[in-house]
Amino acid sequence: MTVGFLDLGRPVRSGLVTVDPVSGAPRRVVVMQFNPDSLQRSLAPQATAAEGQGDRTEALRLTGPAVETWTFDAEIDATDQADQPAPDGIHPQLALLELLIQPPSGLLRSNQALAAVGTLEVLPVEAPLTLFVWGGRRVLPVRLTQLSITEDAFDANLNPIRATVSVGLRVLTVNDLPTGHRGAELYLAHLVQKENLAAGTKAAGISALGLTRI
Repeated sequence: MTVGFLDLGRPVRSGLVTVDPVSGAPRRVVVMQFNPDSLQRSLAPQATAAEGQGDRTEALRLTGPAVETWTFDAEIDATDQADQPAPDGIHPQLALLELLIQPPSGLLRSNQALAAVGTLEVLPVEAPLTLFVWGGRRVLPVRLTQLSITEDAFDANLNPIRATVSVGLRVLTVNDLPTGHRGAELYLAHLVQKENLAAGTKAAGISALGLTRI
């Protein structure tokens, strides 16, 4: 009997989703062609005193959730999509990513028109809520802080056909979003999930550290 790979479950893709902050309806879904090989996560505590400036009454206080950032590299390759015609190379996939940090052209034109008639204050364009999805356990509200694209190969018409995209994300917390905002609720759900995961670990005693008492 020949054993193939058909019995293996289809791997879950990672990606980014923009959603309406009120209804939660997805607006744009960016699915990573290949899941990144690695993720770099950094967490910095939010303390009341600056590092190195001691305060006996504030040393253990936290002013809010830790500042969490994610960075990763993703690859896009048109040659892996041989069953689909790609007259524009990977331009469409790159455009999807770039539009996550670009205001819509229609709103820019509207703001230009307001400025042209002498409007004193033109509000900045509000972007949709962006979520980073890494499996079912990690659905995080984020802001893109970095998007760097290295185009590695081109077709005869100079359309990019292979690229490496470096993405930097900052997790949005309840300190960044209004109370009741969908993104704030998603962050709290993520934090509760972390607490539940930590609570499920086997408790260790201080004897494991070579101590009998503290």
